[in-house]
This record gives sequence, C-alpha cells and structure tokens, in this order.
Amino acid sequence: MLLKIGIKNLLGAGLRTWLNVFVTSVSFFMIIFMSALYDGMREHAKQVSIDTEIAGGAYWHPNYDPMDPMTFEDAHSKPPSEINKLIDDNEAFPVLVSQASIYPNGRMMPVIMRGIEPNQELINLPTKVLNTQNNSYIPVLIGRGMAKYTNLKEGDTFMLRWLDANKTYDANDGVIVHIMDTENFKIDMGQIWLPIKHLQQMLNMPKEVTYVTYKKKIPLVDNYEDWVPKDVKYLIRDMEAIIEADEPNAVVMYITLLILAAIGIFNSQVLSIFRRRKEIGTFMALGMTRTKVVSLFTLEGGLNAFLAMLMTIIIFGPVFWYFGIYGIPLPIDYSDMGLIIAKSLIPVYSIGLFISTAIIIAGTVLIVSYLPSRKISKMKPTDALRGKITV
Repeated sequence: MLLKIGIKNLLGAGLRTWLNVFVTSVSFFMIIFMSALYDGMREHAKQVSIDTEIAGGAYWHPNYDPMDPMTFEDAHSKPPSEINKLIDDNEAFPVLVSQASIYPNGRMMPVIMRGIEPNQELINLPTKVLNTQNNSYIPVLIGRGMAKYTNLKEGDTFMLRWLDANKTYDANDGVIVHIMDTENFKIDMGQIWLPIKHLQQMLNMPKEVTYVTYKKKIPLVDNYEDWVPKDVKYLIRDMEAIIEADEPNAVVMYITLLILAAIGIFNSQVLSIFRRRKEIGTFMALGMTRTKVVSLFTLEGGLNAFLAMLMTIIIFGPVFWYFGIYGIPLPIDYSDMGLIIAKSLIPVYSIGLFISTAIIIAGTVLIVSYLPSRKISKMKPTDALRGKITV
C-alpha cells in the first residue's frame, strides 16, 4: 500500500518530482564519469609505463637511484649469476646508465645515456634500429620530445662526451638512427639510447649493468645478492602520487553535486509535508501509525533515487558508451609537462564503481528524506486535520 501511495504522490507532484530526479541523475552521472576518468588516467599511465619501461619489474644495483644522477657513476657491476641466467634465457635484459654531454649544433646539453640490448622484446621500444653497423658513428635512439628539444632529426650527427670508469673523458660522434614516438616522458626527455655492448666498451665497463628489467609474470630469483628487486607497484608510484594529489579536487565536486541533489529532495519533502498536512492527518485518523507515515515520506525519497538511476541509464548511458569508446580529446600534449596522459582521456568503468556510487547517492537521498519526516512523529492527528502542524 505504501508503495502505491508513494508512486501516486510522486507522479502527482509533476514537474517538481522530475526536476529532483534530473538533478540526482546528474549527480550520478558526474560522480561515475569523473571517477572513471581518474581510473582511466591511472590505468593508461600504468600500462604505458609497463609497456615501454617496466615490463614485469627490475633488479637494481644497490647504489642506483634514478632520481639522483650523481649515483650513476658507482651504480654498475656484473649482475648475480641467477639474474644473468634470466638474461641468457631472454627473460630479462640489462640496461647500463651513465651521464654524458652532447653538443648538437654547437650547444652543450647534459643527457643520460642508457645502453640497452637492441634485440630485446620485453618492452615496446624500437631498439632493433640500434643494430645499425657503423664504425664511424655511435648509433643513438631518441624520443620525439628530445628531438624537438635538441633540434635534431634522423640522420643528424653530434658530438658526444662522457667520463669512463678510469675517470677519463672521451668523446666521439653520434648519429640519430631513429626518433621514436612515445607517451612516456621518462624514456624520452634528457635520454639517449645506445647499444649496451657499445656503451660498455665506451665506459670501459665490460659486462657491467645498472639494472635488469625482467619479463612479466615470472617469480623473483632465489638469490639476487645485494641487488634490489623493484616490482611494478613501486616503479609506478610516482604516477599514482600525481593522480592521487589531484583527487581532492574531484572529491570537492562530488560533495557539491551530492549537496545539490540532497537539498532539492530535502526541500521537496519539506514542501510535501507542509502541503499535505490534511492528508497526513486523515491517514493518522484512519489508523495509520506515525511510523508508517514517516516510512511513506522516506519511501518517496527512495523512489526519487530509483528514478534517478533509471534516468541516468536512459539519458546518460549513451554518453558513457561514447566516451568509453572514443574518449575526450585533450587540447595540449601533457607529456611535455612530465605527465603520462593520453591525447584522448578514456574513462574506465567498473561494476564496483556503479554499485558504490548508487549506494552512496541512495543512502544520502534516504537520509535527507527521513530528516524532515521526523516532524510527522510529533503531529497530533486533530491538528493535522485542521491543517496545523504542532511540534
């Protein structure tokens, strides 16, 4: 009976009901959509890092700190035997890191040299281009951002100067064999890639490496000595921190939307109680308990939330689908700012996201529907019949 009365009352309210439902459905849409965008940003940054840099994780030399180039000079040695076995089985590849200076077009620029196995297939980098045989020049692979910064093009040569293991400076000419297009700024800006054997020879560090990247879904070796294993979660922590730092802004917007929806329904319930005093008094005079009358008004608020969910599916469902397929194109390239963000943001939806949002909004709506209904429990049926509310 309460359900039938509640539906009749909502439909009888006409435009007021549908305005409340629309505002609540907008809250549904914005909360789900913005949460999905953040999840999409996180997943994209994670996937790009894994595909182009991390693979399954890495073993670091104990002195290696990628954020401190001063450690590179001492962060190299021969890997432990079990890690070497992974390299021999093509389940890992070594990287040697060192500082250097390049002189493109007469300018001096500090760079980080990374020696990598050209035939590796564990990360998505075009390293096979480094197999170029040229005894006159050092083959170098750079990213598009680095090419733009240095004003170098494919085939250009430049002077490369470095400090070897004997603390002796040496120099030679390098040639750009390929310019790769990557979204991962960490392997692009300030980085040049060389064949690892060539770099080991240049630095007088035979068979020495700085870190070893291993294949996805393989267990850690039993004995990695003093080398430090780093998993995917650790290696993408900087991306996670950047996204989490911006999430408070989204929370403010979520709360604002919830407050707007709650105020609309709260006002609607207060107005209903005021306008339906005689109706409430009649129900109570006919024997309906105060608890049932309160439940009726609370049920009407719950029906508001239910209708809002249906409206979200009907009106905003195609919007979810469209942006989930095509994404939102961004006007600028954020990779120049040191962020791994796609040129089109694609939201990532999940069943958990829809369910949690529905529970939060439905719970909020029920609470704000119940609060003004508590006044009913203090009414006297005779006063309600006369259109008078006493508390």
